[in-house]
Amino acid sequence: MTSSSPPENPKIAIRPIQHNDLEAVEKLIREATEVDSNSSSLAFILQLQQIREWYGLLMCLSWFPNPSQHDFCIYVAEIGQQICGVMKVSPFNRTRSTWRVEQVLVSPHFSTIETGSGLLRHGFETIWEARTWLLEVNIHQKNTLGLYRHNGFQPLAQLTYWKIAPQELENLAAREPDLPNLLPVSNADAQLIYQLDTASMPPLVRQVFDRHLQDFKTTFLGSLIEHIQQWIDKTEVVRAYVFEPQRKAAIGYFQIKLSRDGSRGNEAQLTVHPAYTYLYPELLSQMARIVQSFPKQSLKLASADYQPEREEYLEQIGAQRIEQTLLMSRSVWHKLRESKRIDPILSDVFHRLQPARTPIPSRISWWESLSHEIPAGSILNGSDPSSKSPNPLSKEINPPNDSPDIQN
Repeated sequence: MTSSSPPENPKIAIRPIQHNDLEAVEKLIREATEVDSNSSSLAFILQLQQIREWYGLLMCLSWFPNPSQHDFCIYVAEIGQQICGVMKVSPFNRTRSTWRVEQVLVSPHFSTIETGSGLLRHGFETIWEARTWLLEVNIHQKNTLGLYRHNGFQPLAQLTYWKIAPQELENLAAREPDLPNLLPVSNADAQLIYQLDTASMPPLVRQVFDRHLQDFKTTFLGSLIEHIQQWIDKTEVVRAYVFEPQRKAAIGYFQIKLSRDGSRGNEAQLTVHPAYTYLYPELLSQMARIVQSFPKQSLKLASADYQPEREEYLEQIGAQRIEQTLLMSRSVWHKLRESKRIDPILSDVFHRLQPARTPIPSRISWWESLSHEIPAGSILNGSDPSSKSPNPLSKEINPPNDSPDIQN
């Protein structure tokens, strides 16, 4: 016999995460991962463990503008004081016009569509500065993919993640790369890297990412936080770009996040100008040489469906596909509050300011005002206001005999 559902659905309350929620959220993530496992869920668990250790510092950083201000932007959904869902979001660019949904997880005991949609709508309505939302989802996660489509997200690009084994990296490192103009990256090169990033992606993707020059510059505080994070994670970051002297432009760029103790795999980001795809063998050989100075680990990097030359070369060197994801986006238009016309309010105010009846002028009021003016003038002349002084005009100007009498 099936149990009957309650007549009224309990209301979902959504709020920012608190310290006493971390244990319940970690349990929820493990339950959701058992049903639908993915690499991002495992990474989220590692992030929660770091949040538990550095909770006080992260809370302090969220109170003032800094590069890590929104690293702790996590919302939880609860029903009857039981956490049933969690969502983590973060800004994608420096201007915060595009935000990224990093993770949405719902307990298997609750509705994915109802709880997940409530979390997403809360983010859309709360974060007013976001004009575009971006996310990445594994193509095999059908329930999560259906949740995002239900809330208006549309496919933007398909990404493939590759893993190059240590043996293949050794083979690549044996080749001498032909990169005479390989230079380290600094803030002075931000304009070149920005132009390369703009030219390396389709217009629609570029519009959604909405990156600007400041996205490729590093502030002093941002550099300090990055070095502290590298010290905690025992990692090291190497950046370099290829300069084309004739065009005075950057035509290739890579960034490698290396593990100093070999506890995790190495991760790389690679950007190549579409007109210089012959740089793939040279750049990968250079990256393989850098990796050889650290403990042996695989190298992970991504390719998009609009980069067929990269995917072809990765297959050629024996790289392994480990994950395929779908990049999705949607725009958000915040409805302004309707303004009420003030005409009825002003008319009511003006009506109350009007006199109760029309004033009627009288000769008495006119005579009193005139009598007040005469003493005032006599005071200015230094005479006593109680004394009566003859009017000099009355001696000089006399009315004609045939004129009517004038009362003084």
